This record gives sequence, structure tokens and C-alpha cells, in this order.
Amino acid sequence: MGILVYLRASRLPFLTGSLFPVAAATALAYFTDHTWNFLFFGLTMLGVAALHLGANLINDYYDSFGSDPLNRNFTPFSGGSRVIQNRQMSPEQVKTLAYLLFALGVGCGLVLIFQGRPWVALVGLLGLAAAWCYSASPVQLMSGGLGELMIFLAFGPLLTWGAYYVQTGKLSLVGAAVSLPLAFLITAIIWINEFPDMEADLAAAKRHLVARLGLQVSRWVYAALMLAPFVSLLVLMEIFRLPDLIVAGLLPLPLAVRAVRLAFRTPPTDPEFVPVQALTIQTHFLTGLTLTLALLYAGWWR
Repeated sequence: MGILVYLRASRLPFLTGSLFPVAAATALAYFTDHTWNFLFFGLTMLGVAALHLGANLINDYYDSFGSDPLNRNFTPFSGGSRVIQNRQMSPEQVKTLAYLLFALGVGCGLVLIFQGRPWVALVGLLGLAAAWCYSASPVQLMSGGLGELMIFLAFGPLLTWGAYYVQTGKLSLVGAAVSLPLAFLITAIIWINEFPDMEADLAAAKRHLVARLGLQVSRWVYAALMLAPFVSLLVLMEIFRLPDLIVAGLLPLPLAVRAVRLAFRTPPTDPEFVPVQALTIQTHFLTGLTLTLALLYAGWWR
């Protein structure tokens, strides 16, 4: 079994969804407190990446008994990694790898705790619980209509709140608030990826919000999720007094508008729907990059 199989199983490219919130929160700490502990930053990035990859794998494990074998509309961005369905890894191997990554994430958290950041215990446990409860039986929030909210909170306020605390030692509301643009967009990624999967998900009794609302209403929710990040930038500037430079986060707006237009006129089972998913991910990536760089630049000149 080659390393490429392990990388495919973990869905490594999706790491930007968790690592950009950490980067943005660390850049915020540099802006507000002029602090950047590179050891703490490295441990946070490694621990968060391990928990995220473990969550991807445990999701594949449980979906291998549910919707994934039924899914005929999988894309490069949805429908799981397919390593189990392609017999490249067994479900037990996927589960074991998930547990190893969870252990690595816990280990990074323990180091931070013993380095004087005790509240990492709470943040880390909440993150681990989110990774587990999203997919694992009997909870399976992804099937109960609560998965999208869990993604918003776990990959948004919880991540940035924790990463900001690690750098500054302060549990601050601004540390959670800085996540808003990325929290909306990571939820949009999950949301749009549920469109092609809906037929298989319904057959497997996986009733997420897209399945409950139907495609037409869900398209309008997707549009709101894609445009809300750019409104939230104004909230961050006006209410939380973040620097005006974060207006650079508006640069990906044309990508978001294009994705929304395509989502309304393209059936989810059409191959032309894949660019909608790609544009959503690109919008998240560029928003995270511009937000992080803007905060770093503002901190440099502060």
C-alpha cells in the first residue's frame, strides 16, 4: 500500500479548511499583541491537522456502512475518498489510522497544556468531540440535521478562539469572531458537497439539512453562505475594530458570485457541477489567505 493511498484516504487537500483559521487567529494575535510563538504555532497546526484528518477518516469509515457504497454521483470533492470502495484499504485500516491521528492531536494538546496553556484541554476536547460526533454512531450529527452547524462552530469560532488563546494566553471574543468569514465558507463547502450526494444520503437515511430542505431552498441557503463572509468583514471592522486592510478579503467575491450563479443553473448530477464545488473551495482558500496576510501586514506596521 503506497503513501498516495494514505494521502487519498485522509483527503489531505481539505486541510486548508482547518489550517487557515489557525493562521488567521495567529495573525490576529500578532496584530493585537505583537506576539508569535513559533513552537506553539507549529504544535497547534500539527494538532489541528491531525484531528481534521482523523475526522475525515472516521467519516469514511462510518459512511462505508451507509451512503458511500450507494453513491454513484461522487466527485473529486464529495462522496468520500473511495479508498474503501476501491478496496485499497479496509474499513478497519481506515479506522485505525483515524485513531492514530486522533492520538497525535491529543499529544500536541498535552504539550501545549504543560507549556502553560491549560484551557487547551477544553478547546481540544470540544474539537475531538466534534470530529467524533459528526460521523460516529450512535450520535451521527451529519444524519440528524446538526452536522452543518457543527462544522460552522468547529471549523470557525472554536478553532480561532483556541489558536488565539494559544498565542496570547487570553480567551477573547475577538479570537472567536475573526473566524466568521471562514466559518461561513467552510459551511458552504460542506453544504454544496451534499448536493451530489443527496440521493445516496437519503437512501442511507442520512438526513442532513440539504436533504431536509430540498435543492431549491438549499440553493438559496448556499447563496447566503457564500455572500455572508463578505458582510462579516464589515462587522469585524466596525464592531471588533480590526484593521481596514482586511477589506482585502473582498477579492474572492467574484469567485463566490460565479459559484452561486452556476449552482442555480447546474443540476448536481451534471459533471459541470464540479466547478461549483471547486469555486467554493477556492473562495475559502483565498479569503483565508487575504485575511491572514492583511492582519500580518497591519501588525507589522502597528
